[in-house]
Amino acid sequence: MFRKILIANRGEIAVRIIRTCRDMGIRTAVIHSAIDANALHVRLADESHEIDDAAPLASYLNMNKILETAENCGAEAIHPGYGFLAENPDFVDMCEQRGIPFIGPPSKCMYKAKPKHRAKQLMKMFNIPVTPGSDDAIQNGNNGLKQACEIADEIGYPVVVKPSGTGGGIGIRMANDPKELERAINFAKARGRSAFGTSAFYIEKYLTGVKHIEFQVLADRQGNVIHLGDRDCSVQRRYQKLVEECPAPTMTPFLRMKMGAAAIDVAMILQYVNALTVEFFYFPETRQFYFNEINSRLQVEHCVTELAVGIDLVREQIRIAAGESLQFSQDDIQVRNHALECRITAEDPARNFIPSPGVIRKLHIPHGPGIRIDEGIYEGYDVPIYYDSLLMKVISWSRKREESIALMKRALRELRIEGIHTSIPFHRALLEDEDFVCGKHTTDLINKKALIRKYGQPDIQDASERMAQ
Repeated sequence: MFRKILIANRGEIAVRIIRTCRDMGIRTAVIHSAIDANALHVRLADESHEIDDAAPLASYLNMNKILETAENCGAEAIHPGYGFLAENPDFVDMCEQRGIPFIGPPSKCMYKAKPKHRAKQLMKMFNIPVTPGSDDAIQNGNNGLKQACEIADEIGYPVVVKPSGTGGGIGIRMANDPKELERAINFAKARGRSAFGTSAFYIEKYLTGVKHIEFQVLADRQGNVIHLGDRDCSVQRRYQKLVEECPAPTMTPFLRMKMGAAAIDVAMILQYVNALTVEFFYFPETRQFYFNEINSRLQVEHCVTELAVGIDLVREQIRIAAGESLQFSQDDIQVRNHALECRITAEDPARNFIPSPGVIRKLHIPHGPGIRIDEGIYEGYDVPIYYDSLLMKVISWSRKREESIALMKRALRELRIEGIHTSIPFHRALLEDEDFVCGKHTTDLINKKALIRKYGQPDIQDASERMAQ
């Protein structure tokens, strides 16, 4: 087992990894930008190392400096968390060349799944249904727009334009006609260049009335592959998940078995190792589902799976990276609880979720039975504008879904974050929505409901995205 791990991330996920490492008796080193010198992950780690670049984001993307830091501090492995370099196969390849274990999949797995359209091509070869759209990434050339228009005409509007390397909903835009398509393409190309280093993009049919269902998969180097059940991530705004739960409501046992088998098939096709998430779009009315994409990393919403099945996913990631076998088989996995997660962000829902950086003047974190908090903040912390706005995740769990919702309501009533605006009012309103309470909500819930008219229109570009362009 590793004696020291370098965590190449920040915020709540870095704190989350530190805590499991401490439970396992593993020392932690973290990197940070100059702006993050007083961040919570820096305070909690056994040691910290500043990587200062001209741009605040660059500190967490400087592959050479991160690897040099790992070698100089004696780290025996690197955990990337999510975002930043977590799904960058070139970085994984560099780790492998230097003999530093990467706590995630090998580069050969990632190269099969990156860019995202490559995974869809692979699924089609094995007769796994995929979302209709472009088979290949469309390159930034003179014929790019023409090719995109032809594909959109073939599959029918509305369509979604996605950067080839997209993750976390970055750069995604919907188009209802050719004019909107051109604007969406220009936006996707610009965001793709800045966030992923490529302006290539692809097009998919925009699906309405669907649920976003994902399966958590674990695979070891000995060839053992299992899934830990499903999650419902249908509460989304601008393709960003806001609330997740495990297990997904309204799923039948037969459908759960069929989708779970497909998720394991995907992992086996990729010859996957470590933690994998396989995402599907599911039509409740017809009970059809399509493969959407895979995420070759730890998900933000991994916590709900942990609380539902009683398995620490970060611990398992570390064990697998160290060469150990899975401790359980598929028959051992039982979903005993229902878990619900609300992502609390530094955004003002009353002003179209505009970012709200600033000093947290007062913080009261809820406690009590059935509540878990994964936080990256503390009272007096100055929330920067340069990074993702996620402050903390509030997770509730109980035997029944209605009890988890009640526990979440109690937690959100107790949670106090003063000095900045947060998404707490939005979550409180959502938990009172009839469609959500009965579990029949789909990905277009927020667009259709009055609560979005109260908390911002989805067709207006976010201030955070305007800044990023």
